[in-house]
Amino acid sequence: MCNRARFDGEPETITERFGAEWLADKPRDNRFDPKELRPFGRAYVVRNEGDRRGLDVMEWDVLAGQAKQAGRKVAQTNVRTLHLPQWRSLVTDPANRCLIPLTEFCEWAREPTDLGDGKKPIKGEMWFGVTDQPVFAIAGFWRQVGDQRYFAMVTCDANELVAPIHPKAMITILRPDDHERWLTGSYDDVLALQRPYPADQMTVRGPVFPTRNLSSPA
Repeated sequence: MCNRARFDGEPETITERFGAEWLADKPRDNRFDPKELRPFGRAYVVRNEGDRRGLDVMEWDVLAGQAKQAGRKVAQTNVRTLHLPQWRSLVTDPANRCLIPLTEFCEWAREPTDLGDGKKPIKGEMWFGVTDQPVFAIAGFWRQVGDQRYFAMVTCDANELVAPIHPKAMITILRPDDHERWLTGSYDDVLALQRPYPADQMTVRGPVFPTRNLSSPA
């Protein structure tokens, strides 16, 4: 469920759009790539710290590498059942809520496509955008473990555009007027905002196949 996302912009775009100031040193290492966000990767995150609205950088795995599946470490990137004790204790406190700025997010096509290149059919990438918000915010929450901070995106029911591709859920896109409510409101406010974004205000493109060079058949 949405384990690929992009922010195609500069941090100044976020500080201007969200009225945020830096809460951490700007990343300077080559591994930081917010334009191609994947599990365990780092991303720009907007959160409150006291009376300041700030821009931070966190890892996309709210369980901080503690989750395993079939013996392998897996990232907890998205959460939907907010009433469960391990999530409610975080979401109830506004200090642990955040916004994740994006310009696109990806879901995999439901069926593989035969590209006619002699290789096995593969599922393409379907990329979703928001027409009325070139940079949009995803509802999220975060926690600190040691000196590091980690976040997850909140999911909700899929709308009519996303459901044919990923019927189970979609990430919770917030309207600009709801940013403050998400960051400072009550637990009931959180539940009220956990809803699908209007499908007629979104676009989808794809499928695209970035790992295949269609001009060079096998």
